[in-house]
This record gives sequence, C-alpha cells and structure tokens, in this order.
Amino acid sequence: MTILLPESTLLPTPLGGTLVNLVRRPGHDFDPAELAGLPRLNISDRSAADLEMLATGAYSPLTGFVNEADYLSVIERLRLADGTPWSIPITLPVGRDQAGLRGRVVLSHGGQDIGWIDVQEAYEARKSLEAREIYRTEDSAHPGVAALLAQGDVNLAGPVALFEIPRGAFPRHHRTPAEVREVIEARGWRSSVAFQTRNPIHRAHEYLQKVALELVDGLLLHPLVGTTKGDDVPADTRVKAYEVLLEGYYPQARTLLSVYPAAMRYAGPREAILHALSRRNYGVTHFIVGRDHAGVGNYYGTYDAQEIFSAYTPAELGIQILKFEHTFYCNSCGQLVSPRTCPHDSSHHLVLSGTKVREKLSAGENLPAEFTRPEVAEVLRAAYAGRN
Repeated sequence: MTILLPESTLLPTPLGGTLVNLVRRPGHDFDPAELAGLPRLNISDRSAADLEMLATGAYSPLTGFVNEADYLSVIERLRLADGTPWSIPITLPVGRDQAGLRGRVVLSHGGQDIGWIDVQEAYEARKSLEAREIYRTEDSAHPGVAALLAQGDVNLAGPVALFEIPRGAFPRHHRTPAEVREVIEARGWRSSVAFQTRNPIHRAHEYLQKVALELVDGLLLHPLVGTTKGDDVPADTRVKAYEVLLEGYYPQARTLLSVYPAAMRYAGPREAILHALSRRNYGVTHFIVGRDHAGVGNYYGTYDAQEIFSAYTPAELGIQILKFEHTFYCNSCGQLVSPRTCPHDSSHHLVLSGTKVREKLSAGENLPAEFTRPEVAEVLRAAYAGRN
C-alpha cells in the first residue's frame, strides 16, 4: 500500500521573490497489517474530502486537521496562529464519545479505510462563534450552518495521511496539485488563471474565462465536485457540460479541465479566500472572483467576496485576484456585457437565476442560446429529463 503524506516543495509566487512553501513529503510503502488493532473512525463525506485536500497539499500549509489555537485564530483573525493567511478552519468533528481518541486512528469512509490521523489534541467546537464569523449567520436555513450544527461537538486535531488518491467518478480529470503543476510546467505556461464553479457553465462564465485568458498563458477550469446542497446540479452533469463546451469553443493547448474535489461550504467571502489559496497550491498565478462567489441565498453582499481580500497584502496571498462584475447578455448591445460596458437598464438584459434555469429544465424547456451554448443546454436538458 502506498501512503500519501504531505511533501515539501517550493514554488515561486506570481509576484516574484517570495516563495510559497507547499508542505508535502513523498509517499512510502506501508504494510496494511500495521493497521490491525488501531482504533477506527468513520468520517463524513465532507471530512473525507478535507482529508484528500490536506494530504495532497491542496490545503497547504495545513498538514492536518487544525488544533484549537489555529481554529480560534482563523475564526477571529482570518489567519493561522502563526499569522499565515487562512479563512476557514478545517476541522475533524466527532461525538463526545470519541473525544478520548489519541495517537494513530484509522479513518474510514463508505466502508473502506482511506487514511489516518495522528490525534494530538481534542477540543470543544464553538459552533455559535464559528457560524457567526465564518457564515455571518446562525440561521439553520443556511446549508453551511446546518451542516455545522449537525456535526459533532468535539474537534480532533493532528497530521494526516491518505492511502490512495480517490479518482472517483472523473479519473480523466482528477489531478492532485502536484499533477496540475506538472501539466502547467509541461505546457510552458508562465502565467495561468483558475476558474471555480459549482454551477453549470453558461455564456457569462465563458465570457469571464476568455477575458482572463487574453491576459495569461493558460486557463485551469476547476469545477468543484465534492459535496454540494441537494438542489445543485449534480457534478457529473456539470463536468459533461464542460467537456462538450471545451470540444468546440476553447483552445485545447491553453485550457486544462481538472476537477476540484473539495466539499462546498457556501461560506461566501471566507470561502473565496479558501478557493484562492488552494488554487495557488495547484500552481496558478491568477484566480477569478466574480459576483457572489460561493454564496447562497441573501446572506452576503454582491461583491463581499472581492472586498474581503483587502485583509491581506498581495505578497501574503501569493496569487493575483481578478475581480469581475456581474456579466449578462444585453439584447440591445447584442453581446455579453457588464455594467462597466453596457449603457442599458435591466429591461434590456437577459438574466436567468439558477432557480429559473432549473425550472425551465424541469419543464423540458429550451435555454436561450444567448444564455448558454446549445451543446451545454442539451446536456442539461437530457439530465433533467432523466431525473424527471
């Protein structure tokens, strides 16, 4: 069995001079018999996703689930206890009956052993504080708050290891940060931009991606495929929509489709920072932050996810943030525009909310070509027809 542990690599930041330390060590062979007799802990889908992100270096500089000092510091200061920028505490919640676990514990998910944690600390979760500061609400209707309130009241802390990379449903597109960096280096991209989405691709997304691609050498299309809320479009449908779009409308040598296996938290501004810092670890130099990044409902302001980056200096971030305003199709302009480029009021604009899109798909209606490419619309229509 090969164990994946954090490895140590130094990458230059896009700003030059400063080095970003990706805490990673090469994997090594391990005899499964050594696991016999160790305590086991069954973990949730989110914790399993977090384990992969930690063990592969996607959440570097974290090498494991955070301790109490880092937990409180991140919540209150948007920094780890040592001052390093970080926005969401990555915790391993358990019930009180498991709070006494210490030392090496095997982590299981879906009936399989997938890794371990060396438990060094257990501490009380401050759920109310975490909800208020991370999600800006204690409303249980918020999916992130609901998940927080439902999980255990104690957090275990310690370094982790992963037994195998879970390539899952998208083996062609499932790459670790090191593997994405290898592709970027092989293609000679001196600059690159990542685009995060949990929604199906539409023309406004395409517009932002291609505007960014005019500025840099390569584009990393990085859809999130971890756990999302129940009414989001399933990951397999979203990835297929990307595949058909890339076949006909993107330069192959300058575009890489790779899935991002993190779980969605819907933490708005805080999650925008997490998405940016983790994409830095995948080797990109720029990251797109648009309207209501990682938001849900009306819990966050339209551009809060852009403004929050002022909490850090560019050198601290190690990645350049590209901030875009809301984009849409204007019938009078006859093209995709933003408030910066369009003089017409909203009566001229074609804007479809996610709810409206789902209603149209569920009813078997076509989506306007100005909103999304016909090939993408067909993928979505077929998926919803199958669900109905």
